[in-house]
Amino acid sequence: MCIHQLNLLAASNNLPISSFLGKQHPIEAHHLSSICDIMEKAMVNGDTCIIRCILVVFQVVFKFFFSPQTERNRDIVRRSGLLLWQLLMAPRDQICSEIQKEVCLAISSGLNILYPGEAEINNLLKLVLTEGERNSGLSQLRDVILTNLAEQLQNNRFGSEDDDHYRLNDELLHYILKIVVRESCVLITKCQTVSKDDFQRLLSTVPAASSCLRYLMAVQNHLLSNTILIKPDDNDDSDSSLQGETLKVQELKTSILSLATQILTGCDEVLEMLQQVTTALINSDISDREQRLKGLEQITKATMLGHLLPVLLTSLMHPNLQTLTMADALMPQLVQLVLYTSQTALLLKTQSPAFSELNSSPSCAPEQKGKQLPDERMLEEKEEPGFLTGLKIPAPWAAGKTVETVHPVRDNYKFKETVHIPGARCLYLRFDNRCSSQYDYDKLVIYAGPSTNSRKVAEYGGNTLGYGSRSVLGTGWPKDLVKVEGDTVTFSFEMRSGREHNTPDKAMWGFACTVRAQESSEDVSGGLPFLVDLALGLSVLACSMLRILYNGPEITKDEETCQELLRSKLLQRCQWQVEANGVISPALTPSPSPLPLTIEEDREFTYPSDVLVPPVGHYFDLPRIRLPPGIMIKLREISGRARPQFRPSIK
Repeated sequence: MCIHQLNLLAASNNLPISSFLGKQHPIEAHHLSSICDIMEKAMVNGDTCIIRCILVVFQVVFKFFFSPQTERNRDIVRRSGLLLWQLLMAPRDQICSEIQKEVCLAISSGLNILYPGEAEINNLLKLVLTEGERNSGLSQLRDVILTNLAEQLQNNRFGSEDDDHYRLNDELLHYILKIVVRESCVLITKCQTVSKDDFQRLLSTVPAASSCLRYLMAVQNHLLSNTILIKPDDNDDSDSSLQGETLKVQELKTSILSLATQILTGCDEVLEMLQQVTTALINSDISDREQRLKGLEQITKATMLGHLLPVLLTSLMHPNLQTLTMADALMPQLVQLVLYTSQTALLLKTQSPAFSELNSSPSCAPEQKGKQLPDERMLEEKEEPGFLTGLKIPAPWAAGKTVETVHPVRDNYKFKETVHIPGARCLYLRFDNRCSSQYDYDKLVIYAGPSTNSRKVAEYGGNTLGYGSRSVLGTGWPKDLVKVEGDTVTFSFEMRSGREHNTPDKAMWGFACTVRAQESSEDVSGGLPFLVDLALGLSVLACSMLRILYNGPEITKDEETCQELLRSKLLQRCQWQVEANGVISPALTPSPSPLPLTIEEDREFTYPSDVLVPPVGHYFDLPRIRLPPGIMIKLREISGRARPQFRPSIK
């Protein structure tokens, strides 16, 4: 156990023992061979204590003291790997869970030594991902490896040397995503199938995330954070540096698009299962149906819908990811997810008492409706209530902004803070009833503006507890709301007096104030239901992507330069056609433009019916565009050149 504790201490990079162990000389091959001999003898004798100790020794040796550079070392590594796999694949009645866990930790610690090539590691991971459900040892090894990779990935920046090692390829990510989708569907299904007691125990275990889900979260956070937070090097403005940053950003966006597509596809399956389970519970007659429907939303937060989707939706709203390529690829999936979430949220809402009372009608309503005329019934028809009916969406400023000093304030303490709520006509301040200062000149001054040069609104100081000046400034600290016109307020507090020895903390508590943009303080502690919040987030993202698709590609610099030329009616009168190779060129036989002519003509212009013959020369590929006579007349007037006159030749 001392060795085990040493291994745990060495796992921390912040402790001196880590650097000490890392500087030790590698262990020799015959020493590792002796360790394998002890392991083989212990396995034959069934000595679990020695087996556990040797497994911990393997973990330390693989992590710090071994380097398989020679052929003899590689033979010893293969022997060690066979012993570990023999223990891992042993039947459950022959090996305890503690030894199985130590085996998994040993393999994970020596992953790069036991499997030196990328192909070998990928084959191992493919094995544990595909066969993990059938074997408990492989399942535990999968969890240990993915947990370790997730922790390492969070500490590495995109494009680093170890990034490719910790971030698995698309095929392995697909296997992991399938496991996460299956786990999420099973978890949601349990809300319908398990007993009442098991359902209560299930609620107490969520929202714990599995190792596969934790790894997907790490990959997603790794890619998204680097995309959003990536900044070019200000000290290096060379073309190669800018080109490298551009390639890195493009690679990041490609990786995010691939991952987002897979996650949204998986969420589609989970939401479909959620809708089926919700419908089945609503139609069932079990005694605890209301409790299960209420707990279903909590269970849903523990799936990939709660751990992956909200972070992805929020990140995709960042300007770095609001691209036409992203919108074009993700839009169909977003629309499908909006439908699933809104429909399921409405199903759950129809079971709430508030919704039933909202849509309930008196018993005589059907009779009265039957007596109404058809026109009256048409006028009284209303839109079917949606999942937002009866819900109050909290505004960002509804919870208020709290401004406060330290408690208690100290000598020579100064405090200044400005609160700004955009769009607010006025601000309402509510002070804590514990506000106090030692003397009335240890005061708070409030200004209606962004600085202390703004208009002064009020000032408060002192206490009524019988200490210090035994008085308060003005009418004392306010008990009611204080109204400040405008959208900005500044607080300035200064402790000018020194604390006396008999002044308690409550007489020098300082102040605390909550700033809101409305007079009534609405209760926003509960927030929106999870599925409603998810449906709104998906809807906002879908609308943003639709706007990108509607606007189309961004205007290039060449198009900006040629804006005047592109707006010219002369150019717009040409009929353009696309050649087989994608090149755009003027049509050989132009057709009249729908744009009206800006020149005055007495008669309607008609294009000649004969085929235009290209001129002979270097530009024989370009077709000739015949302009209307009216335009030619105007061009000659502007240029000052008259139409050439052809004189008959004299013979």
